Amino acid sequence: MGMMQHMAWRNVWRNPRRSLLTMGAIAFACVLLIFMLSLQFGAYETMINASLRIRTGHLQIQAAGYHEKRQMRDTVDRPGEINALLNDISGIRATTMRGNGFALVSSNDRSVGIFISGVDPLNEPRVTAMADWIRSGDWFSAAAGLEAVLGHLLARRLNVTVGDELTLLGQGRDGSIAAGMVTVRGIFSSGIDAVDRDTMVMPLTAFQDLFAMGESVHEIVVVAALLEDAAPIQQKVRARLPSRASGGPLRVLDWKTLNPGLMDSIAMDLSMGVIMYGVLIIVVAFSIFNTFLMVIFERTREFGVLMALGTTPGRLVRLVLGESLWIALVGVAAGVAAGTLLTGYFQAHGIDLTGGSDLLAQYGMSGMMYPRLSMISVSAGPLTVLLITFLAALFPAFRVSRLKPVAAIAHG
Repeated sequence: MGMMQHMAWRNVWRNPRRSLLTMGAIAFACVLLIFMLSLQFGAYETMINASLRIRTGHLQIQAAGYHEKRQMRDTVDRPGEINALLNDISGIRATTMRGNGFALVSSNDRSVGIFISGVDPLNEPRVTAMADWIRSGDWFSAAAGLEAVLGHLLARRLNVTVGDELTLLGQGRDGSIAAGMVTVRGIFSSGIDAVDRDTMVMPLTAFQDLFAMGESVHEIVVVAALLEDAAPIQQKVRARLPSRASGGPLRVLDWKTLNPGLMDSIAMDLSMGVIMYGVLIIVVAFSIFNTFLMVIFERTREFGVLMALGTTPGRLVRLVLGESLWIALVGVAAGVAAGTLLTGYFQAHGIDLTGGSDLLAQYGMSGMMYPRLSMISVSAGPLTVLLITFLAALFPAFRVSRLKPVAAIAHG
């Protein structure tokens, strides 16, 4: 440690109460920033994973143009061959295939136009949570036929229960009329009104027969073991897919493309968080600025004497900046340590938010929230506080460099 830094360190403790309060303010800001950023990132990851478990998965293989237009004829032909390619890619946890369409569904009392999907009874529960949502009846068996599982709000609109029959009327892939009778096997409740009101699923083979799909599907859904694995898997799938399948070119869409509204919500929430954190940092900066300015006023005569003895203004500026740097470093170090320990505890044990479970259910989330420590959440806030602290000390240091020895001594 150089002589100037040693002097700066000793000067910090000339008024220990003030120095400790300033360090405490810096440490508190760092703790708050680390915890809140980690909580936001943890909430985003939970929200993303919960949303992807509702339907889309991390990735989907579709025919080009299907995502935009949802036309029945835009299919993935010979999906079994593509599924075999996916089995060799590491990081994939599960896959499933779906066919989708729109149909008029009629009960004895009324008719409703809905979105209907054909799903693989065995693989769909590995990709989505629909089988866990069943509140009445059962999920499909491996040999299920013309059966359907629908949302409880849709069941209420149609006035049907488990065991009742529904008539489906739609258009097949080849333009033919798709008509048939299905039996209600189960009724689910996801907690998301849009899903419970307009969703019906049936076994994929029955859907393919009813809508003249042959062996074709509209979606091959891929779920990664970890969210961060989705992008590398997407690149690997793109490299292995044939450039042009029998039904036309294929695309690999990630969850951001499949759920643009989710990304918009996260971006908006993050922007509001940045504004809030900016206000916090500004408040801390003014507090630090006030402390350093008071130090300069109290030691004006001392600085005048030092300058009269031959100390250059540059050395005094380095001394003042050294003091501010020590205060900032100690405060930031304490804040990072405390913030990491606090966040790590809640990352392991979670934060119980069951009081807002109804609201969280609308996003497919449970009542537990887990912060997530990351390099960004640990470093972004403290580094910003460190920079702001240093900048707050520049003006007081500039005042020191402008002092005149006679006027400074007379000030005391």
